[in-house]
Amino acid sequence: MVDKVERPAAREDTAISALSRQQPETQRDELTLDRIRAAAGRLAGVAHRTPLLSSATLDEQAGATVLLKAEMFQRGGSFKFRGAYNRLSLLGPAERERGVVAYSSGNHGGAVALAARLLGIHAVVVVPATGSPAKLAAIEGYGAEIRRYDPAAQRREEVAAQIAADRSLTIIRPFDDYDVMAGQGTIGIELAEQAGELDLVLVPVGGGGLCAGVGTAIRALRPGVSVIGVEPEAADDTRQSLRAGRRVSIAPPATIADGLLAEQPGELTFAVNSRLLDDVVTVPETAIADAMRFCFARLKIVAEPSGAVPLAALLTGAVRPRARTAVVLSGGNVDPVTFAALVSPAAA
Repeated sequence: MVDKVERPAAREDTAISALSRQQPETQRDELTLDRIRAAAGRLAGVAHRTPLLSSATLDEQAGATVLLKAEMFQRGGSFKFRGAYNRLSLLGPAERERGVVAYSSGNHGGAVALAARLLGIHAVVVVPATGSPAKLAAIEGYGAEIRRYDPAAQRREEVAAQIAADRSLTIIRPFDDYDVMAGQGTIGIELAEQAGELDLVLVPVGGGGLCAGVGTAIRALRPGVSVIGVEPEAADDTRQSLRAGRRVSIAPPATIADGLLAEQPGELTFAVNSRLLDDVVTVPETAIADAMRFCFARLKIVAEPSGAVPLAALLTGAVRPRARTAVVLSGGNVDPVTFAALVSPAAA
């Protein structure tokens, strides 16, 4: 049996509602609702206003109303487009002329490549030589220049910094940038508009930019709502850091959630999330695959492992749902072979 997927009215899955493009800029050393609203104005007509889905089976199982923010329907297949486009749109004429460099083997690289193409900016994306051919092809398909590095011998940040210095390019960081966070925070604005009353929001945590952006918007618009981050058990740098009261580095994680492989929270994101998050919980690898399988079987949507992590927390009971609970499914970029292996009955 396939659950009914409740989708919003047609206008809700076209583009972000037109918020004023004339919002005053906030200071560059803080993340505020005004800054996120300004980002929403830049994204209006460019980024999609992604749908809010529901499942009768999930509601019954959770004993609550669960609303799924489906970012796999965003341009580029993930939430990352929001932050990348917002950051690039703020570049000055000289910076646009010179171009940008990003480091990523996945969603951030693709998002920067797509945003750069739309804005007429040359982009270089630093990728591991061992990266997924499908993801690298997607990045290159958007017109970006690919620069490969050896992850066993080089750090991607250092490779990108050297390229930036040699060619006077602007580095577009994947999460530790207030304007990137502000772009991701537009999800929080949409959630507040689409869902109305909320009690709890679950967000996946990698470097922490998505959590920081969504949390900032939700806490400003719905002050009583709890925000909980979710990480894979094998990549719990944010949970460890929050408990220690400082940023903690972990060994390179091994998890199927390849978009949540941060070894340490960002300096800026950690400061924001330390104030915003009620908790960070973790889920095992099997639970992540189960959540992907649920999305496919019940909702007929493809959630990548990283995107399914917060739903896994709900399905396993790692988080107790509240009356109206929102889950951010952050993306759907997973190659077909990996997806089939994870969601097939034999993998259960």
